[in-house]
Amino acid sequence: MDAYLETERLRLRRFTGDDLELLAALDSDPEVMRFLTGQPTSRDEVGSVVLPRILEGYAAHPQLGTFKAEAPEGFIGWFGLQPTAEPRTVDVGYRLNRAAWGKGYATEGTRALIAKAFTELGMERVVADTMAVNHRSRDVMRRSGLRFEKLWHEHFDDPLPGTEFGEVLYALDRATWEADAHE
Repeated sequence: MDAYLETERLRLRRFTGDDLELLAALDSDPEVMRFLTGQPTSRDEVGSVVLPRILEGYAAHPQLGTFKAEAPEGFIGWFGLQPTAEPRTVDVGYRLNRAAWGKGYATEGTRALIAKAFTELGMERVVADTMAVNHRSRDVMRRSGLRFEKLWHEHFDDPLPGTEFGEVLYALDRATWEADAHE
C-alpha cells in the first residue's frame, strides 16, 4: 500500500481492517491512554468503534485521517491530520507505544505532517490540543513549531486526574511556518 508520508525514519500509511490487533495493543496500554481516556480501550471497542471510525474517515476526507506509523523497528503507533470546524484548518495528533517514546518520532512525524498540511494540502492553520498536565505532548508540540495559544477549562462528569488544570491549544499558521522555515 502506498505511503501517505515518509520521513527519514517513519512511513505513514492508511490503516486497514487487518490492523486491528496493532491498534488494540496500542490502546490497551494504560500509560498510552492516560491523558486520553484514563483507561485502556477494550479490543472489542477498538474493533467495533475505533478502527471503523478511522476507516470511514478516509472516505469522508480522502487527504486526511489517522495513519499507521512504522519505524525501522516496526509499528510504533499512529499520526493524524483531522478536519476541524474551521475551514482550511487541521488538527494534528499522534499516539505512540511506550517503546517509541523519547526517540524523537513524535516530533519528526508531527513536523512532517505540518509541512504536508501547508505545502501539499493547502491548509492555512494547524492546531493541536491536550491536557495542560500532559507535558511530554506539549513539548512535542513546541518542538514541532506549534505555539501556545490558549488555556481553557471544560466540565467533565468523570474527569481524569489533572483535568482541573485545564486543556491547552497550540497552533501554527502558514505565514508563521513559512517565515520560520526561512530563518
